[in-house]
Amino acid sequence: MRRLPPLGLRTRLIAAFLLVAAICAVSTAALTYRQARRAVLTQSQDTAVSTLRDQLEGQGMSLPMDRQQLQRLVNDLGKRGKPHSWVVYGEYGTLRASSNGTPTTSAVLTEKLRDQVAANPHGAFQRVEDGRGEPYLTIGMPAVFTRGGSREPTGVTVYAVMPLTSEQQTVDAMVEAAKQGAVPGLAISLVPALLAARSVLRPVRDMRRAAQNLGRGRLDTRITVRGADELAGLARTFNETAGALEESVTELREAEARARRFAADVSHELRTPLAGMLAVTEVLDEDAAGLDPDTAKALRLISAETGKLAVLVEDLMEISRFDARAAELNLDDVDVAEAVGKTLERRRWDDDRVTTDLPGGIRARLDPRRFDVVLANLVGNALRHGGTPVRVAVRAQEHPGGPRLLLEVADSGPGIAEEVLPHIFDRFFKADASRARSAGSGLGLAITLENVRLHGGTLTAANGPDGGAVFTLDMPLEASA
Repeated sequence: MRRLPPLGLRTRLIAAFLLVAAICAVSTAALTYRQARRAVLTQSQDTAVSTLRDQLEGQGMSLPMDRQQLQRLVNDLGKRGKPHSWVVYGEYGTLRASSNGTPTTSAVLTEKLRDQVAANPHGAFQRVEDGRGEPYLTIGMPAVFTRGGSREPTGVTVYAVMPLTSEQQTVDAMVEAAKQGAVPGLAISLVPALLAARSVLRPVRDMRRAAQNLGRGRLDTRITVRGADELAGLARTFNETAGALEESVTELREAEARARRFAADVSHELRTPLAGMLAVTEVLDEDAAGLDPDTAKALRLISAETGKLAVLVEDLMEISRFDARAAELNLDDVDVAEAVGKTLERRRWDDDRVTTDLPGGIRARLDPRRFDVVLANLVGNALRHGGTPVRVAVRAQEHPGGPRLLLEVADSGPGIAEEVLPHIFDRFFKADASRARSAGSGLGLAITLENVRLHGGTLTAANGPDGGAVFTLDMPLEASA
C-alpha cells in the first residue's frame, strides 16, 4: 500500500489545537447538558411529587370507599396538577378510577413502581417512555392516616401520570444549541491555532534557513533571538554553536593554508638544489664503474635516494597546485586507444605483463598529459603491488547526462584488504606500514584521484570476483575546462 506523506508541523499543531478545543467544547457541553437536564427534570418531579402529596393529605375521605367516592377523589386531584396537567388513577381494592374517565389504568404504570409504592408509605416515582417514545413522569402515592404518631395505610393508592414533553423540548433545545455553537466555536478557535502555529514555526523556519546556510558554508549565519522562552533558548544555543564552529573552522582553514604554503614553499626551494644534485649524481653514476665496490655502491644509493626525493618534491608541488585550485586542464581531442598504447609503450609496459582491451573509434576530449599520469599511476601501482598480468580495458557507455568513458585497470594479485579500501586514495597512505622505504611516496593514487576529479569523473577501487584489485575510472567523454 502507498504510504501517505507525513503531515507537516503546522498541520499537526493546528490539528492538536483544534482537537483540544473540540474535546474541551464537547466535555463542557456534556457536563452542562447533564447538569441542566438533571436540574430541569428534578425541579419538575419534585414539584409534582410535593403537589400530589399535599393535595392527597388535604383530601377528606371516609372508609370504606365506594366507586363514586374514588372517582370524585381522582377527579379532584386531576384538576390540580403541577407543574403540568396530569391524569390521576385511583385504586382501592378491586375498584379502579381515572380522572379522564377511561381507561381506568395506564400502560406507563409499571409493576416496579407498584412494588415501590407498596413498600414505601411516602410514595415513589419513575421517569418512563411509552411505546411512541414520549417521556412521562409517573408518581405513586398511598393515602395514609396518622394514628398514635404512625402512618397507617388506608388501602387507597393514587397514581399521577404527567407528560414531560416540555422538559424534553427544553433539553433537546439545549442539545441543538450546543451543536450549533460547536462549529462556530471550532472555526473561531482556528484563528488562535494559526497564530500559535505561526509563533512556533517562525523560529523553526529561521533555524532551518540558518542550518541550510551553515551547510552552504556561510558560517557567519546567526538567528535573531526573540523572547525568553524555550525556542529563544534554542536560538541562543544555535548562535553559540555557530560561533564556536566558525572560530574552529577559521583556525583549521588558517592552519591548512599555512600547511599548504609550507609544502609549496619547501617543494619550490628544494627543486633547484635537487636539480643540481641529480646532475651531479648522473655524472657520478657514469664514473661509478671505475671506483672501488663500496664507493660505487654508496654512489648508486645516493643517486637512487636523490631520484626518490625529486619524485616526492614533484608530487608535493602537484598536490599543492590542486589544493590551491591552480591546476588547469589543457584539453585536446585524442583517440583513447592510441593514448593508452603510447602510455604503455613509453614506460616499456607493452610486453606480456600488461594485456589490453582497446576498441577503436573511441575519441575523448581530455588533457593528454594528465590522462597519461592517471593511467601510468594505476598500471604502475598494479605492477608493483598486484600480480601480473595487468589488464587494461576501455569502453564508452551512454548515460543520461552524456556519453562517458570507462577505463578499468585490474591486476592478478591478492587484492586489497577490506580495512585498506576506504583509505586507498588518502595522501601518504601505505597499505603495509612496514614498507616505509618503498619506492612510492604515498601520493600517486591521491594525485590520480585529483586528476580524475579535474576531468569531472570518479575513481573507485574494489576487489574483483576472481581476486585482484580493480580500479575503475568513470569520466565524461567531453570534459570541460
